[in-house]
Amino acid sequence: MSQPTQSTAVIGAGALGAIYGSLLYQVDPGSVSFIAGEGRRDRLQREGVVVNGARFLIPVTRPEESRPANLVIVAVKHYQLDQAIADLKLAIGPGTAVLSVMNGIDSEERIGSVYGMDKVLYGLALGIDAVRVENAVSYSNLGRILFGEKNNAVLSERVRRIGELLDRAGIVHQTPADMVRSLWFKFMINVGVNQVSAVLGADYGTLRSSARARDLMDAAMREVVSLARAEQVNLSEEDFGEWYRILGSLDPGGKTSMLQDVEARRTTEVEMLAGTVLAMGRRHGIPTPVNQRLFADLKRFEAACRS
Repeated sequence: MSQPTQSTAVIGAGALGAIYGSLLYQVDPGSVSFIAGEGRRDRLQREGVVVNGARFLIPVTRPEESRPANLVIVAVKHYQLDQAIADLKLAIGPGTAVLSVMNGIDSEERIGSVYGMDKVLYGLALGIDAVRVENAVSYSNLGRILFGEKNNAVLSERVRRIGELLDRAGIVHQTPADMVRSLWFKFMINVGVNQVSAVLGADYGTLRSSARARDLMDAAMREVVSLARAEQVNLSEEDFGEWYRILGSLDPGGKTSMLQDVEARRTTEVEMLAGTVLAMGRRHGIPTPVNQRLFADLKRFEAACRS
């Protein structure tokens, strides 16, 4: 018996969007499309995306021509989210589920504030070692998607349905009981690894072997743990061990997305990482000096790129 077609719209054709879009496309080419504005749309239509050496000409729809999809995957950068939310207006209908795989801890609430939290699933990508150069993406470890409702003591029908779709596409996934904790765990990792790798120019192999890098990552992540406690999120320094297990599974020559942004002289997500830590630290009266230094270093880089 054939599986029912489920339409999926992907907004954001960077590393994650390209990879997940290509895997879904291989299952059913007619069921997935990108949403992109004029300039980006023209290039995607002409060049497609290249994933591990294979080119995929995935259909591209203008925001104003979109139709409601069963599933919308949001895979943009933090500073692109406001525009993406506006561009999704016609793609989100009564039965649409929206799954953000972005970094950070606030994209779900920002999407939900416009379209309703009942439309939103919580999600994150963990353990993927993607490298992007222009429209070409490569990876050796696909990692996994963690997704679900805010609480998943009992799996909802839409979580089961999307899980079946991910299974067909070969996308490993898990549904933790507490998605808020999972988001904070990924946020803690990114605050450490993305920012430290970008400041030190360190690939995954260097991050594993350098005591300086590990000490700096630990110090940055320790500040997130302090904030998590203040926010009543169950996160502790014991969770560092799981991060180092993941780091050990990544390609030693691979690079974080923020290091790739630095090397390509692109805007980074430092506002979403250290910027969020600093703002929450002020709100709770918790010192965050390590993230203050990382924030200053990355802002100096961004200023140099604009000059």
